This record gives sequence, structure tokens and C-alpha cells, in this order.
Amino acid sequence: MHTVTEDLRSGMDQAVIDRAGEILRRGGLVAFPTETVYGLGADALDAQAAAKIYAAKGRPSDNPLIIHIADWEAIGRIVSEIPENAEKLARAFWPGPLTMILPKSDIVPLTTTGGLSTVAVRMPDHEIARALIRAGGGYIAAPSANTSGRPSPTKAAHVAEDLDGVIDMILDGGDVQIGLESTIVDLTDGTPVILRPGYINQEMLEKVIGSVGVDAALLGENVRPKAPGMKYRHYAPKAELFIVEGTRDQVRERIDALAEKAVREGKKPGIIGTDESKDYYTCGMVKSIGTRTDEITISQHLYSILREFDHSDISVIYSESFETPHMGQAIMNRLFKAAGHQVIKGQE
Repeated sequence: MHTVTEDLRSGMDQAVIDRAGEILRRGGLVAFPTETVYGLGADALDAQAAAKIYAAKGRPSDNPLIIHIADWEAIGRIVSEIPENAEKLARAFWPGPLTMILPKSDIVPLTTTGGLSTVAVRMPDHEIARALIRAGGGYIAAPSANTSGRPSPTKAAHVAEDLDGVIDMILDGGDVQIGLESTIVDLTDGTPVILRPGYINQEMLEKVIGSVGVDAALLGENVRPKAPGMKYRHYAPKAELFIVEGTRDQVRERIDALAEKAVREGKKPGIIGTDESKDYYTCGMVKSIGTRTDEITISQHLYSILREFDHSDISVIYSESFETPHMGQAIMNRLFKAAGHQVIKGQE
């Protein structure tokens, strides 16, 4: 298969969108930008098309897909019930980086939902994404547009790196705005529960609908996943990754000592720091993920940095931890998964 890349960085081109929409209507695959990460789209109501997503990504078939819609009115076809909390959250955060788990209608194939009786739905806040959804029939299933387990794509080049020759088209809309996947909240069983943290955090949700819990799987308990990304290792670089926790000084000293030890052992270490700390480290390949004074720069660059290390001969990566006030839970959730939950304390 030949993958066509269309450059939309300078603005919308409806003719290109229409061609991409026709690919989706025929059962093909199109990668496209959202405000979170690039998605790999297929017709969500076509079981065979949704199955192509799993095959292209090498994604386990019990890992549910999110259905993307462009208009609130579209939700009525794919869910069997719209709770009051769903309406409140939609008014507050859609279009935007929030996915809601709701009871599915019969029109949604089990292939799309990973065999579950619930469906994940979101309305992206990106002009290209919503135009493509409308052109493609109104219901686009779209996980991140990467090989399963790899760092998610935050630019079109990342998509091509993983899926060139495997999918039909890539719509290049430039770098994404947020860089981490949407918040997922389950509205199907009593108290709403966060299944995946994201830009829209627990405090923001609770201001709109009251008490919101956090799923046991996020807390490390062994339960069946109800949303994308909860069961399998995700976002992983090729090199072994360790997160170092502690005070700022403890973390810097520990990482520097670990990097020096790795060099003595003949390894080439990589270090993930910030603009504030990058000049502290004395050896290894040091990359700044952003600045602690603007945490969105950290979320924007996390996946890119993990991919950059993949293009070097780095054998081990040590990362600072990032307990930031707004997106800290989401950033650390992705980093822990990328590291396989390997944590080193800054002071032993």
C-alpha cells in the first residue's frame, strides 16, 4: 500500500478532506491531527474497517477504540442512554480533550468497543479532525496513529515513521497542541470515574458534576480495563527507561550518579530533564522536555523526546519526575507506563 501525505499546515483544503472522507467511507484508514495526539481513523460503524485499525497498529482486539464525533446531535445514534452528567460535561468541555464512556447502542459493532457493551465517545477540538469526521460519515473510530506500545504521535512525521505503507493517507496538520491523550471518564455506573487522566483533570470535572472517582486500575489494582490504554504497556521507547523520584536536588544528584555509572559500564545514557535542570548534568545525552513554569510544554514534548532517543544509540534513559499542578497526574501516568513502572528513589 502507498500512503499519501497531504500537507494542511497552512490551512484547510476541503478537496483534500473530501478525498480523505471518501477513503473512510470505503473502509480505509486515514491518520489525522487532533488537539491531543494524531489519531488513526476508520469508520466506527463498519466492523471490518475498525478491524483494520487493530491490524495496522498491531493492537490487541480487546483494547476498545474511541468514537470521534463532530456534532452533539450525533451521539444519539451510538449510545442507548445519555445521562444528565454527560450533557453537563459536553456543555463544559466539548469540543475538547474529554472522552466519555456510555452504554452503547446496537448500531456500534463490538469490534469497535473491544467486545464491551459500553462505547467511548469524544468530540475533538481541531478543525481538521471535525471536518474529516463529517466527510467520513460522522463516526470515526480513532486510537493514536502509532504502532501499538510505541510513543504516541504528536506530529505527522511520527505517524509516517510507524505506519507508512500500512495506511491510506496522513493529514499533516502540524504539531499538536496538548500532546497527551484525552481524559476518559466512565459515566455508566453510579459515581463518575476517571479511567485515564488527561488535560481535563479531576478538579475540573468535579466543578461541573460533583464527586468524581479514580479507577482502581490507575491505582495499580488488577481489574478488567474499560478504556483504551489501561491494560497494555504503552508509550515505550526502545531503551530501558527509569523514573527518578525525590526532591529536585535528590533527583538531579541521583540521575547524574546513575548516568556516570552507566558510562563506566560502557553504556550510553539518556537523561530527560527540564530547561531549569539540563545544564546540571555532566554526562550522557541530555534532553529538555520543557519548562516547569509552563507544564503544557512538558506534555507537548514527552512523546517526541522518547522517539528522539529511539533514533540514537542510547541504551538506558533516566527521567526526572514531573508532579506539576494541573497535568501532573496525566504526565506521570504516561511516563510510568513508558517505564514499565520502573522507579528509582532519589535518595537511598
